[in-house]
Amino acid sequence: MGKRPAAERKGEAEVRIDKDAAFDYAPLPGTADEMVDNNGVVRPVWQRFLSHLGAMPEKDLAERFARADRYLRDAGVFYRAYGSKGTGERAWPISHIPVLIDEREWQALSAGLVQRADLLEAIVADIYGDNRLVEEGVLPPALIAANPEFQRPLSGIRPASGHYLHFCAFEIGRGPDGNWWVLADRTQAPSGAGFALESRVATTRAFSDIYAETPVHRLASFFGAFRDALQGMKHSGDDRIAVLTPGPANETYYEHAYIARYLGFMLLEGEDLAVVKGRVMVRTVAGLKPIGVLWRRLDSAFADPLELNQNSHIGTPGLVEALRTESVTIVNALGTGILETRALLAFMPTICRRLLGQDLRLPSIATWWCGQEEEREHVAKNIEKMVIGPAYSRAPFFDDDGESVLGSSLRATARDSITDWLSSDGPKLVGQEVVTLSTTPAWMDGKLVPRPMSLRVFAARTANGWQIMPGGFARIGSGADVAAIAMQSGGAAADVWIVSDKPVERHTLLPAEGSFTRNMPGSLPSRAADNLFWLGRYIERAEGALRILRAWHSRYAEAADPSQPLLADVSAYLAAVDIDTAEAVPETLLRNIDSAVYSASNIRDRFSPDGWLALNDLAKTARRFRVTVTAGDDASHAMTILLRKLAGFAGLVHENMYRFMGWRFLSLGRYIERGLHMTRLLGHMSGPEAPDGALDMLLEIGDSVMTHRRRYNVNTARLTVTDLLALDPLNPRSVLFQVNEIHREVEQLPNALINGQMSPFYREAMRLHSGLAVMTPEGMGPEVYQRFERELEQLSDLLAQTYLG
Repeated sequence: MGKRPAAERKGEAEVRIDKDAAFDYAPLPGTADEMVDNNGVVRPVWQRFLSHLGAMPEKDLAERFARADRYLRDAGVFYRAYGSKGTGERAWPISHIPVLIDEREWQALSAGLVQRADLLEAIVADIYGDNRLVEEGVLPPALIAANPEFQRPLSGIRPASGHYLHFCAFEIGRGPDGNWWVLADRTQAPSGAGFALESRVATTRAFSDIYAETPVHRLASFFGAFRDALQGMKHSGDDRIAVLTPGPANETYYEHAYIARYLGFMLLEGEDLAVVKGRVMVRTVAGLKPIGVLWRRLDSAFADPLELNQNSHIGTPGLVEALRTESVTIVNALGTGILETRALLAFMPTICRRLLGQDLRLPSIATWWCGQEEEREHVAKNIEKMVIGPAYSRAPFFDDDGESVLGSSLRATARDSITDWLSSDGPKLVGQEVVTLSTTPAWMDGKLVPRPMSLRVFAARTANGWQIMPGGFARIGSGADVAAIAMQSGGAAADVWIVSDKPVERHTLLPAEGSFTRNMPGSLPSRAADNLFWLGRYIERAEGALRILRAWHSRYAEAADPSQPLLADVSAYLAAVDIDTAEAVPETLLRNIDSAVYSASNIRDRFSPDGWLALNDLAKTARRFRVTVTAGDDASHAMTILLRKLAGFAGLVHENMYRFMGWRFLSLGRYIERGLHMTRLLGHMSGPEAPDGALDMLLEIGDSVMTHRRRYNVNTARLTVTDLLALDPLNPRSVLFQVNEIHREVEQLPNALINGQMSPFYREAMRLHSGLAVMTPEGMGPEVYQRFERELEQLSDLLAQTYLG
């Protein structure tokens, strides 16, 4: 990176960036810059950070950035991108250089945002309450009545907490004059707080030494205060708090799972809930349990198909009725998305004076609603400085909604027709002044370059009023174009450091030393139990297929003749379960692994990052082998690698997963699937008509070759193999071992015993266990194995009916 700036080497009070400085950093003309003032002098808040940065060799800096990237990759941080080629998970795009803001400036910003949060609360309370803003002519009726975000069934419903808003976000930007503007309000289901946390962790991995000696305000106290506020909104001690997500297909699902895990809340989807007698209940394996607070992350219209959007498949029928009974608090209240309406920004100054008796401390981006003649004329006359867009849009001007028009990009002939367009469609349109956003340093191609930036800042209602997160994240453009700030357009995210001139408190969400309560884990939702159960089954199904395929290919490598009796017999067996030995890595195997990944993706809040990474690594490796591996020894070696990776995943789960209800359903899935796998194999390969070598192959598939040699002083025989793989209670591969473990886990399930009597599921598990435990090797034959296979399948069905429905 070269030498440090000369001014700094001399110990001068100010650092100047010019063409001779190490960074050769030049702000974009006509913009404000976060790091450098108009005279080319580094702002005081940046000087310590820049001093450290200038002293780092380029190789050291690259290693630091690699540490940050590795953390995000290992933590599995992603967002879902939508495009012409469909949707897909993308790594969180971090801009490694943080944005530094002085604490005093942040305090002034925070005061403006607190006022704005109070104003938004007052507006939405009026819209769904007395409606005086419309009655008195402050707001045009069309902006409410014709607004798709206005949820008419919610009119007159007062939130149980007394407040409509509890968690807000604001898009803010700095203009060329150095002043901050609000670009958009986020009240529907604000996203990004979890990503802000992860960006902070990643950035501190890169600059741990600088961060440790810089008085940067921490984020934990903000989340702790909001968690306590949600706890205080519960109606009773038995109530639960949950994050309500649209599901894994949502672009910010990772954050939903992360926040739920970080704060210790349940992560639920609409289908997990039911409204019973006006109360919101969650379906758990122990029955219906009450929900007192829902932090929703889905749009209002989709929350209740009964009274809102009838086409919603992700909502809960009756949720609006539960709001009428005031039995549940929803954060934020349904219907608050109307506050994000772009046209509303035009009326904010007037509304603030009307409702709060104050001037707006933090102005909005200049906006004109074109439903009024004077405003239409102004927009038409100044079209080159305007963006024309939908009045009811909730997107800020730099998010490409596909419907907005940049006035400066219009041809002369098109500009002539603007007046006609505004006259005919005026009430549906707004004009907004094109803002040149301030720039901030980003590291690109080995140097610092200025890139346009907006901040997303979060506000939470706590017991002491609104609290502003001391930070957030900055959206950084990939080029000089402001429109490229959006993540979907290739932008990146940077951490935001609020820097004090004195030491800051170091908060944590952990309880103080010597004062803690060991809380029992929360109830397990039936959907989560279902996904855990099938995760166990798919993983075991994949392992069983891998073991058979490895044994088949190792023998094929020796004989090179698939028509050889043993190989042909096993091929027929595999074909019956849709596995084609003509494929070195069968598509069915990949589907089982992908199904396991899908099941795990639905329970990210209950799944460790290490386990998730191991499972995805297994899936990627299997996909690679699908196109690179050939039959025989190559395929046998590939199966061994996949088995080791699968064993690594199973080991992580076994060693790290808390032994509570979720563990039991995961284990039951594995035991049932392994029992089915071994029962089918024994029924097919241990009979009198099995080809030569079948028993030895059985032992190899059952990973019991060495055990058989130690336990039986005879050659491989049908009775000894049957004893070891079917009836030995100490062999973790035997059928009886699986049935014993199923019996043990079933005893611990909710309602296994009701008033001293066994539940039907418990009774079936007991019967299956007793029937197999009294068997002898001589009595085991194809008919017996077929009967036990049917009974295991029936047990699985009964489990689903009892707990997973």
